[in-house]
Amino acid sequence: MISENVNAERENNAPVVEIHDLTRRFGPKTALDGVSLTVPPGVVYGLVGENGAGKTTLIKHILGLLKAQQGTVRVFGRDPVEDPVGVLSRIGYLAEETSLPGWMTVHELMRYTQAFYPTWDEAFAEQLRSEFSVDARAIVKNLSKGQRARVGLIAALSYRPDLLLLDEPSSGLDPIVRRDILGAIIRTIADEGRTVLFSSHLLSEVERVSDYVAMVRGGKIVFADALDTIKETHFKASVQFGSARKTAPEMPGALHWEGFGREWTAVCHGRPADIEAAAALQDARVVAHTPASLDDIFVARVGAKIAVGPED
Repeated sequence: MISENVNAERENNAPVVEIHDLTRRFGPKTALDGVSLTVPPGVVYGLVGENGAGKTTLIKHILGLLKAQQGTVRVFGRDPVEDPVGVLSRIGYLAEETSLPGWMTVHELMRYTQAFYPTWDEAFAEQLRSEFSVDARAIVKNLSKGQRARVGLIAALSYRPDLLLLDEPSSGLDPIVRRDILGAIIRTIADEGRTVLFSSHLLSEVERVSDYVAMVRGGKIVFADALDTIKETHFKASVQFGSARKTAPEMPGALHWEGFGREWTAVCHGRPADIEAAAALQDARVVAHTPASLDDIFVARVGAKIAVGPED
């Protein structure tokens, strides 16, 4: 059942998360640089960027674990630092390395977690445990990394939080576990209309489940929009020039070029007709249009492929 809080926020279309001009420094390093982000209710919002881009630091501000040095953070209209109970009681959280008491059995962990949340749905927790094939008698420390991730997700989902925060939830996990986690995200949204904000450097995951996407690099959000809009306004154009070129051309709407000689391919933003007109002015013609993947768009917008590195 959708909570009264969720219903009210959806009716008012009030943002679940609203961040304005957030800046955070750790000594000489700027981890977040003037970040603004609005997450509407009832959507899956993906944060994409290489490790170290600032995604985890942003999530820690939403959780109230870090206080804004500049700018504002509001979750459900509240400051998570000043009102942690009012905010955290409505958030489910799962990180890449979830800290779980290793000496407990799965059953004991569920009972322990249940004590903190009046909205805990025991039947739902048992349903998830069965779907994920997690043995209730197993000791947590003896579980594989994938099974621990499943247990963490059960704990995060079973009190039916209004906002689910996932920080690299499937990093380093096998495809089957990733499928389970993504499936749970999809059901959370499709069945109940709750809100999910998750970070990942796995662009295929983000593209599969997200309604909105923000691309993060160097502590800045370089591009953010609805995924449908992003896919509709970006495409790849194969361009044939009248003579060979040694360098990539400059063309309005073309964000990133690859190629050599007469044959070049661009990731473009805008309308195909505009690119065709711009190509004609350079003694070239567009010979094909193809869809651009989120990975193509990320490279074009951010200027680099995602590479796994140190944590944020």
